[in-house]
Formats: sequence, C-alpha cells, structure tokens
Amino acid sequence: MSDFRQPGPPVWRRLDSVTPQTVQPAEHADAREDVRYEAVRSRDARFDGAFFFAVETTGIYCRPSCPAVTPKRRNVRFFATAAAAQGSGFRACRRCRPDAVPGSADWNVRADVVGRAMRLIGDGVVDREGVAGLAGRLGYSARQVQRQLTAEVGAGPVALARAQRAHTARVLLQTTVLPVTEIAFASGFASVRQFNDTIRAVYAATPSELRAAAPARDRAARRTATPSAGVPLRLAHRGPYQAGPVFDLLQREAVTGVEEVSGETGRRLYRRTLRLPYGTGIVAVQERPGRAGTGSGGWLEARLHLTDLRDLTTSVQRLRRLFDLDADPYAVDERLGADPRLAPLVAARPGLRSPGTADPAELAVRALVGRTEAERLVQRYGKALDAPCGTLTHLFPEPDVLAGAAPHGTPGALAAALADGAVRLDPGADRDDAERALLAVPGLDARTVAVVRTRALGDPDVAPPGAAVPDTWRPWRSYALNHLRAAGEWENDR
Repeated sequence: MSDFRQPGPPVWRRLDSVTPQTVQPAEHADAREDVRYEAVRSRDARFDGAFFFAVETTGIYCRPSCPAVTPKRRNVRFFATAAAAQGSGFRACRRCRPDAVPGSADWNVRADVVGRAMRLIGDGVVDREGVAGLAGRLGYSARQVQRQLTAEVGAGPVALARAQRAHTARVLLQTTVLPVTEIAFASGFASVRQFNDTIRAVYAATPSELRAAAPARDRAARRTATPSAGVPLRLAHRGPYQAGPVFDLLQREAVTGVEEVSGETGRRLYRRTLRLPYGTGIVAVQERPGRAGTGSGGWLEARLHLTDLRDLTTSVQRLRRLFDLDADPYAVDERLGADPRLAPLVAARPGLRSPGTADPAELAVRALVGRTEAERLVQRYGKALDAPCGTLTHLFPEPDVLAGAAPHGTPGALAAALADGAVRLDPGADRDDAERALLAVPGLDARTVAVVRTRALGDPDVAPPGAAVPDTWRPWRSYALNHLRAAGEWENDR
C-alpha cells in the first residue's frame, strides 16, 4: 500500500493531553479527539501506546504512527487500550503491530485504583488468580473494579488480560519453534479452542498463518532457534532513552550470584535471575547506545530463558518496570526543562529514566542492607539454580526464608513484614499505605523508605526527607534527582 502521509511538525508535547483522565464535557472530548487525529495524521510515534485508533471501514485498529494511508476523520474511532478496540470488533493491524507498543505511561504513574489494577493485570494476576483475586488485592469488589476499568479504559479486566495473552501468543508464535498447542497454554489460555478463537478475532488469522507472517528478522531467528536459546524480544520504549546511566546504576549495584553486567560501556549486557510465579528465569538485556536525531522511540534487545513459559508476560513486565520503559519522556523533559537549574541537564540527557526493580521485596532488603551484605545473604540463604548459567547461580532469598534464618534486627523485621503481608510492594500496592507500613518497621529510616518508594513502587515523584527539592519539579521529582545524580551534583545538596 502506498503511503501518502507526510510527518507533520511535533506540536503536541504532552501525552496526558490525549489520554482519558476524567469524564469531561462533550466539547472537551471532541477537542481531545481532534488532537488525537492530528497526531495520527502526522504519524507521531510519541503517542504510540497512549491511545489507539480504529478505522470503521476496514475493521482494523492501529498505533498513531502507523505508516498506512491516513483514514478520513469521520471513519476513525479512538480507544484508550488495545483491549477496548478488540472488544469493539476491530482487528490488529499487521503492518504497525499495535500490540507491540510501549505501555501507557499513565498506568505506572497513577496511584488510583485504575492505575494499580492495570499494573496488576500486566503482571499476570488475572491469569493466575482471576478477577476475584485482582479485586481482593485492590480492596474493592469485582463489580467495582469492572465498572471503573470499563469507564476509564473501555475494557474490563478479563478483556485486558485476553489482549495481553494474545500478544504473548503472537510473540511465541513468531519467535520460537514451539508447537502451537504448547504456545496456547504457555500464553495463559485455558484451552486450544479459546486460543484459536482469540487469535482469529484479534489478528484475523489462524495461529499457523500468524506464524508464517512473522517479520523477516523473527523468521531468521526462528530458523536458528534451539530449545536452550530462550525467547528473543525487543522491549519498546517511546522517545529518547538514556541507557548509559541505567546500566551504570545496575553495574554499581549488581549482586554477585544474582546479577552481572559485562561488556564495554555502550554495549553492556545485563543479566539476572528471577523468581517467577510458575518457575525461575534468567533474563539478559543489551545496552543500546543512543543515536543522535532519533527521538521517536526505540527498543532494548532482550532474551529470556524461562523454566515455564507461562511466566513470559510477567517477566517482560518486570523488565519494563526495571528499565522504566513505559515512561513519558516528553512530559518529564518539558516540565523539568523549564527549570533554570535542570534545563542544561535535561538538554544533555533527554529521556533520562528513573529505574525501578524486577523484584520489589528484594529491592527493599538490598536498599536496607547494602550490596556487600546482600551478597552474603545470597550465598548463605539464596536458593541455588538447578542449572547455573555462568556467574548466575542463585535466586535472591525470599522474605520468609530471611525472616526465619535471621529474625533479629531491622533486616529481620523488614523480612517478616514482607513475608506476612504487613508490607505490600507488589504492582498493585497503594504507595501511601506501603510507605506507612515501611515506616512502622522498627529501625527503618525515612531515607531508605524513600528509595523503596521510588524503585520498588515506581513512584515518579519522590524526594528524600530534608532534601531541598522545589515543588516546581513535581510530579517528576524522582527524575529530577536522577538528572542531578547523573551530573554529579546531588551529593552537594545532601
């Protein structure tokens, strides 16, 4: 298909101007949709994942940057999620693959029940525990969760989980040589029939046809794949991404036995072990050097070795949180770049991220005890892998193991609180409740709690107690401090 669209000037700087925040008057909704259409018309990749558009005359939904011919405005409908588009009967575009876009930045930033629910669904809670389990974790009834999600994102928890399963299935079909039947259950489907029906509905193709339609890169990788090769993935992000400072942090913090960072700066490889709901995993992420003039987005190359492929979705989401891949760098840089002190730092490092963690409980313990003690805990109490991989030999010890083995002192109290649920740090945890619970742990100081809130709970707006951090940096104070650290200026303010 010929492409007649020409990129327009990038005039819309904020993703939250085109994503649903609250119910608004009709004229405001119309204006918002006009802005969305202009983003579609100019193929603005900054909005990929912030919303989706569907074309009623073709029955297909796309990402805003889809290179196909621009549809007429009267034929376009907008959706907050891929699941909402699928629920309205639209099929995913085979050209732009809208299911592969970065996640909406809203769901990681927001602290309300919808944001918490979206993070839990991304972590696979609905697949493992059902809607009742999701509602129980949120402290709401299943009906309330259904109503709020449908009102805000246009789809309920079952539909959102179904869309996520379909995406996982597509990845496995196109990047592995696994039998279709095995992929069906690895993706979280209850039956092969349900799997086949969903793939046809979402992609307008059978699983075999979807596998045959894989991009050339995926087909080539599949031809050389072996059972031990793992699952290759591209972890997409929007906008510029400063990989160097993230890998610098991971290298400084790496705990022997659980993590390693190897290679030269600019092309380092980060590897770590993961404890997952159905088994264990070893994940590897390649540092991707930034390229001048490419601010529309990109990806990090990753490879996942899992003992149970049902953990694929969960492990991907945990890596996305660790590397802060769903952030909105345009909103962050716009706000912080307006500050005289931060402006030159933002200009020097556009797209600087606020790294999270792949295991919140592990992060909390490590933030308290430090790297050296964490390595001792791993060697003494960590579970050895059945099949070590180079220097990766152990899983970080679980909180209940630490609580039983070393019950005394602040580390023991923290481990006990994590083990019995007094402190919850999962993706659906309420951040304020978690902070209060952490401060109630004997001996745990406010500065450590601030680190846990930033890294384990993914809060973008945290300032350590007593820090001279102006309110004008809100709601991105976590990012502002990362800019100061990267420039070597933060220690002077302590």
